Amino acid sequence: MGSVKYLIPIWIGIFVYTLFSIIRGPVGLSAYNELSREYDRLSENMESLKQINKELESTKNALMYDKETIAIYARDLGYSNGNEQFIRIVGLEGIRKSHLEAGELITAVKPRYISDITIKIVAFSIGAGFLLCMWIPDFLENKQNRRRNKKTHRPYAEKHRETEQETAEAATFL
Repeated sequence: MGSVKYLIPIWIGIFVYTLFSIIRGPVGLSAYNELSREYDRLSENMESLKQINKELESTKNALMYDKETIAIYARDLGYSNGNEQFIRIVGLEGIRKSHLEAGELITAVKPRYISDITIKIVAFSIGAGFLLCMWIPDFLENKQNRRRNKKTHRPYAEKHRETEQETAEAATFL
């Protein structure tokens, strides 16, 4: 399992990237929920605008084809027929006037999400952290093994001298 264990941080990085992308990414669940709420809010506004449009359309049709409606609106604006007289009461000018609103301006709100590059950086950092956590113990163990080998093994030149001496002694013995 020597070098295979170093694949684990790569899989952890991929898992973190996938998880963050699914939950908080640009096309993740939280962005989808925000867009869904925004869609509902805009749909309600559209229904309200359709209702106002129907009211304004009926008012327009009444003004185009009904003389009595025109006379009522003219009286509201202060006009009269030749034989009518007005009594104005101060302070009650705008009570009878009805102002229809054209609707409310609603702008779409962009969803909040974590950018893809940020998710990649986080996933890479976590993967690199796990890689370091797995590599440091191996590095320290190798370092200790090298120290042990240094103490128990003599350098090659020293070994070579000993073997030369042993061969010289064996040659003199024969």
